[in-house]
Amino acid sequence: LQWLRNPGPQHERRTLFGDMVCFLFITPLATISGWLCLRGAVDHLHFSSRLEAVGLIALTVALFTIYIFWTLVSFRYHCRLYNEWRQTNQRVILLTPKSAHIPHNQQSLLALQPLKRNSKETIV
Repeated sequence: LQWLRNPGPQHERRTLFGDMVCFLFITPLATISGWLCLRGAVDHLHFSSRLEAVGLIALTVALFTIYIFWTLVSFRYHCRLYNEWRQTNQRVILLTPKSAHIPHNQQSLLALQPLKRNSKETIV
């Protein structure tokens, strides 16, 4: 969620937002278009117009091939950006419980250290 809020430089943010909008717009459009093409192909087969039916089936296959290719390329690109972001944006806080095994003077040193928490930090 932190990466989605701030994926990095401005151009990466625009690319992520643009791809999300395209995905939300193109997915139903491709589904409806593919369904209409297949429905038209079935209708043409009933009227013995095989050439037009084959053309519509080929159009459907091409449409979904391009859609799947674009989706995979876009997904891989954003996964790569996420992995790069994750490697450079890690913050880990190690919380140690007060234990009987730690001498009293070391416990007080641990207690004096301020625990400043940031929203980007992970508590372990």
